[in-house]
Amino acid sequence: MANTDPTYRPVVFRDKSAGLTFRTRSTVQTDATIEFDGATYPLVDVEISSASHPFWTGRDRVLDTEGRVERFQRRYGRTDTTSTRRNAR
Repeated sequence: MANTDPTYRPVVFRDKSAGLTFRTRSTVQTDATIEFDGATYPLVDVEISSASHPFWTGRDRVLDTEGRVERFQRRYGRTDTTSTRRNAR
């Protein structure tokens, strides 16, 4: 019987935005490595972790300077001429 289970091993995750690194166990596959606590471990870079996510930190971060709602309304919102045409029917 063949073993089809993935390898469960120690891996270091690094939050790129907060600079936090922590070691845990995972089955994720990666080619990158890092020296951590005197040993070499596989490295996985993540964009968001509990150190940088606004829910866990209690801080709001601005993702864009233009506002998504305003951009949507400008792109797809009705203008005064289209709303009067629809009301005239």
